[in-house]
Amino acid sequence: MSRTDAHTPDARGMRACATAFVARATARHRLPLDYSPASLRVVDFLVDGVRKGGADREHVHDTLVGLGAYVGEVLVRRAGAVWVDLDADQRSWFGQSVGVRMPDGRVWNPLGKVVNRFEAGGPEDSLRTFYLTLHGRARRAAA
Repeated sequence: MSRTDAHTPDARGMRACATAFVARATARHRLPLDYSPASLRVVDFLVDGVRKGGADREHVHDTLVGLGAYVGEVLVRRAGAVWVDLDADQRSWFGQSVGVRMPDGRVWNPLGKVVNRFEAGGPEDSLRTFYLTLHGRARRAAA
């Protein structure tokens, strides 16, 4: 997934990709994939399980795209991001064709973050920590 790929949906298709992934992942298991920041801990666990299963990246490509779509959709629903199709320079830099733009204009690469977790698997690659330390999130008004 470090290259742009015809099997990855464009920005318009990422919400549906995330929804389909959640439906598949929760069909057999009661996973708390509710698009909350806390659910990203489950995503860390799932990516670690895929990695420990010994599959190479090509065999788990669709799963990694689904997980990346889910992470991005958490950013869309909870942090004010929007899905964007990346331009040629961004595609070259991120190795992906799609990302999210935060309210402050910064572009992030949730699919690439999932790949990093899959390949390295260290605590510094936690998707939950990624969300919690992410710059540019929309701030909620104080009550």
